Amino acid sequence: MARSLVPAGDSLANRSVVLACLILPLPAILSLTGCGLAETGTAATAEAASKAEEVRQGLATEARVREQVEEAKKKAAEQLEAAEAQ
Repeated sequence: MARSLVPAGDSLANRSVVLACLILPLPAILSLTGCGLAETGTAATAEAASKAEEVRQGLATEARVREQVEEAKKKAAEQLEAAEAQ
């Protein structure tokens, strides 16, 4: 047979005490759980911002490399043209 949380002298006062003992710590437990969720959310946001910055830097590097390739192509075409002119 299952044991009851309420002692044998079952009265309304005893039930109220048991309920109070079970319910009163609930806000504290929930607030601590919320803090953990907030920390997780903050960490995820910071990581996302970091990744976004990496992407921006990568795009800037890609643009610089493309410009350098175009300059090299132009210079090679000019050298070829000068060599053919001789």
